[in-house]
Amino acid sequence: MFLDKVKITCKAGNGGNGKVHFRREKFVPNGGPEGGDGGRGGSIIFKTTPNMTNLVEFRFTKNFKAGNGEDGGNNMCDGKSAEDLYIYVPVGTVIKNAATNKVIADLTTADEEFLALKGGRGGKGNSKFATATRQAPRFAEMGEQTKPFELILELKTIADVGLIGYPNVGKSSLLKAVSNAKPKIANYHFTTLSPNIGVVKAYDSSMVWADIPGLIEGASEGIGLGHDFLRHIERTRVLIHVIDAAGSEGRDPYQDYLKINEELEKYSDYVANIPQVIALNKIDLIDPDIREEYLVELKKQIGDEHKVFEISAAAFMGLDDLIKYVSTVVEKQPDIVKMEIEEENIDRRTKKTFEVIQLDEGYFEVVGDLIEEIAFGVVLDDYTSFSYFQKRVKDEGIIDALLDAGLQEGDTVKMCQIEFEYTL
Repeated sequence: MFLDKVKITCKAGNGGNGKVHFRREKFVPNGGPEGGDGGRGGSIIFKTTPNMTNLVEFRFTKNFKAGNGEDGGNNMCDGKSAEDLYIYVPVGTVIKNAATNKVIADLTTADEEFLALKGGRGGKGNSKFATATRQAPRFAEMGEQTKPFELILELKTIADVGLIGYPNVGKSSLLKAVSNAKPKIANYHFTTLSPNIGVVKAYDSSMVWADIPGLIEGASEGIGLGHDFLRHIERTRVLIHVIDAAGSEGRDPYQDYLKINEELEKYSDYVANIPQVIALNKIDLIDPDIREEYLVELKKQIGDEHKVFEISAAAFMGLDDLIKYVSTVVEKQPDIVKMEIEEENIDRRTKKTFEVIQLDEGYFEVVGDLIEEIAFGVVLDDYTSFSYFQKRVKDEGIIDALLDAGLQEGDTVKMCQIEFEYTL
């Protein structure tokens, strides 16, 4: 089975909570706070591997969750950080944010890594909050909580040469004849249900050829299989347009040529302008008495925009000249251009954003990442804990923002699950 597009859910690990603990030993006077910090949560990292050719591994496994960091311990012992979770994908995988459909990564080389979601930060233990005036803090930070994200993985096959054309024109046969690939070949439409890839030796160099399946009229609009696989053409540097010159399927070869190119133009200008070489295949099936005259007329119809070769993949006719020419064209083409990254850092945790909302007369709520961070670990019935919370709220400019919004003495302010009355 071949799978080249899938939606998965990923979640980085939560950070471990900080510890509240005090040192109490018989012969240690004035034992102070010794709570350790929580460990960092595991991150989600994508890594390419040449051992995968499609995304079938994600057919049933669609949820990925990294481990959480451990809570802090006594004696200022920090909690253990969780291991990062590596998700292996084929070379040529594009990763998108499912919520916005924007590209966040384009992985085009082997062993390339992409940090998609960063693990949650561990909370500080109470030992980190001790000061000269606050010698016995009875509070600690909670670990940073992470959110799940839906991502789209989309495979765009990376190959030097792409074989295009109608079904059953001999693309798979050509690939088998010139490379080490062993595609399934039969005399019916859509034998090829996934891109087949083979390495073609070209004298002192080599090329990767890919058989792009299922292009028919209307493919760019979703007809047949071609719409699903047109994306794989975007990665190729040269296209070999294979045409059934003998018309063995009852179609006109020249009309096939026009219709396939029309589908490429409808799909994108970029694909339509990829260098193209024409391979008139199955010439061994043409009556020898009229073959030469027939091919001259067919080439005249096609014109001289593209180089045309007369071949027979089944009879191994004309293949050397085709390989030699295509290799020279490939050498002149620029390297693959990565897709533009449309969205950086989808999991934005700035810790500095907040918003003041007036819910009712004399009732305000403050929301945002900064509030969630400050409110973590607040112990309402502990004087030093609540004092620390109030100091952070003032230092971060939240009180000023509330006053600008119309806050007056006696009004109620809500932050996360904390409510208090504002007094001067």
